[in-house]
Amino acid sequence: MTKRDLPMHICIPDLQVKPGVPLNHCEWIGKYIAEKQPHVVVNLGDHTDMASLSSWDKKKLDFEGRRFEGDIEASLLANELLTTPCYEAGQWDDTDWHITIGNHEHRIDRFVQDNPELAGFVDLDKLQYEYYYDHVHQFLVPVAIDGVTYAHYFYNPNTGRPFGGMIQTRIKQIGMSFTQGHCQGVDYAMRTLPNGTRQHGLVAGSCYLHREKYLGPQGHDHWNGLVLKYNVVGGNYDVTFVSLDSLCRRYEDMPLAEFLRKTDRLIEV
Repeated sequence: MTKRDLPMHICIPDLQVKPGVPLNHCEWIGKYIAEKQPHVVVNLGDHTDMASLSSWDKKKLDFEGRRFEGDIEASLLANELLTTPCYEAGQWDDTDWHITIGNHEHRIDRFVQDNPELAGFVDLDKLQYEYYYDHVHQFLVPVAIDGVTYAHYFYNPNTGRPFGGMIQTRIKQIGMSFTQGHCQGVDYAMRTLPNGTRQHGLVAGSCYLHREKYLGPQGHDHWNGLVLKYNVVGGNYDVTFVSLDSLCRRYEDMPLAEFLRKTDRLIEV
């Protein structure tokens, strides 16, 4: 493997994997990672949806049939699809794999807190993230890699509420180069300080093929894809956004919309 002179990161936004949704894109992502040979891969969290432990739609008709074991199996399959191409290409040891726990994975810990008698049966370890990733970062604990700070999201320490608003405002509030998931779509900005330091703010929180029912009929057209960062040094980098449509054209030789029609995989859950 030939390494680039300066670090390259690939960021995987929220996959929100659950039973019954298409996972073809996980295989595309794995192949893309094997091709690009990045120094670092960061899964930004909410890899799994953990729909069986959702509290907001519990006791509703849509909740019927959800099972914890089904959520775990879907998550494991997605991670197999993501990581297998690197194993097969003999590149696993050349890339540092990270995952930041998201609020959907955190549903497991919240459930156990409310139901301590099930501790050990319902457990975050069931996801086996330690098997697939070199580093598993706990919920909302930031990690700095080559000067970029990653977390599933960042929050105001005085209120505990996630930072929101325009991306330029978030850079000032957080005060450093940061990358997070959590919010659908992609939002990016860069600012240059008087001393020449550049700070990058990046929010990328959607990388899936299915439709989330809770978004309603007008909320499905947000961006889905990967983020590729070149020359990551001291929090500064060059960035490329790689949509799932681009990955579909690369590995299926057709536009994403055509692929979904042909495979009958336009699924809303």
